[in-house]
Amino acid sequence: MTRSLVGTPALFIPGPTNVPERVRSAIDIPMEDQRAPDLPEFTLPLFADLKKVFKTESGQVFLFPSSGTGGWEAAMTNTLSPGDKVLIASFGQFSHLWVDLCQRQGFDVEVVDVDWGEGVPVERFQEILAADTEHEIKAVLATHNETATGVTSDIAGVRGALDAAGHPAMLFVDGVSSIASIDFRMDEWGVDVAVSGSQKGFMLPAGLAIVCFSQKALKAAGSATSRRCYFDIADMIRTNKDGYFPYTPPMSLIRGLRASVDMLFEEGLENVFARHYRLAEAVRRAVSAWGLSLCATEPKWHSDTVSAIYLPEGVDSGAFVKYAYQQYGISYGVGLSKVAGRVFRIGHLGALNETMILSIIGATELVMRDFDVAFQTGSGVAAAVEYLHESNKNIRDIAA
Repeated sequence: MTRSLVGTPALFIPGPTNVPERVRSAIDIPMEDQRAPDLPEFTLPLFADLKKVFKTESGQVFLFPSSGTGGWEAAMTNTLSPGDKVLIASFGQFSHLWVDLCQRQGFDVEVVDVDWGEGVPVERFQEILAADTEHEIKAVLATHNETATGVTSDIAGVRGALDAAGHPAMLFVDGVSSIASIDFRMDEWGVDVAVSGSQKGFMLPAGLAIVCFSQKALKAAGSATSRRCYFDIADMIRTNKDGYFPYTPPMSLIRGLRASVDMLFEEGLENVFARHYRLAEAVRRAVSAWGLSLCATEPKWHSDTVSAIYLPEGVDSGAFVKYAYQQYGISYGVGLSKVAGRVFRIGHLGALNETMILSIIGATELVMRDFDVAFQTGSGVAAAVEYLHESNKNIRDIAA
């Protein structure tokens, strides 16, 4: 039997995420003049509103035509010099890739290896920072949400570790799969550079690195000697102040970003975060009902944007993901690196609601039945329905 072409494919990878019709309509426009005299009337308010998403008053947002990886590079090369020491924990494929980028860029990288399924080790960071009395560490790097393992780390705790040690290092955060989905507080947490991307919580196609620099990071850019050209924020600052860009911007994506930000504000950021928690918790309740386990080892690490789920011993998650796609048009995230062949990932972020999350839970039960995974059919759907019903009581009481 081959997959039917009828219906809409079920996209449940942790990015790119589903693009709402409103955003797609905003993108689907004729090409425009990127140097038009009225362009600043559009771009300057967008820059200001993006700061609200990062929850910063003093920071500055830059839009690079790039992926999140380009955002990492912009963060590093604009604020640091070759040989500068940075501290980072590796606990999943994407934190590992950030380590790799730093090493290739010629920085002195102190890596703290952490078991996959856990997050940034705040206590260990504090010990290292306290011992660094000469303040050789210039930046602390933290992956807010590790997409490979479904783990969210405590960024406020990392700031606390820096403050407790009295350490002046800058704090850089990879928020690619968290910002616009999970609560993020740039000013309150003392984050100096935050990196996000268009294809996750911002509900856009891939193609934009959305990066925010604090005033401290902007000042550091004045003395950093890392080579940079395309990602040089000096060029951006010079042109962005007037509402323009140093090179041809992807205006279609930026028009879509305007629509995305409007949608986030209309729902309310706190409501966006609450929705992501509810849908993630519905998935977690289903996983528990199935008798399976998450890669995240404790509830404190649970991610509200992606769940990495272990399949029973002897079931190849790679084959599971491939079969789901070929047979039913379901796209799960595959297991990466250390957890390849062991986990599959359900992305639950962006433009997603209760009926969509119930559909993937039910579809997952179908795939598991086809793979002879032992579980009670309907148990995951039932657990998710009960949780969504109970957690919706306050809303229903208000409506009544």
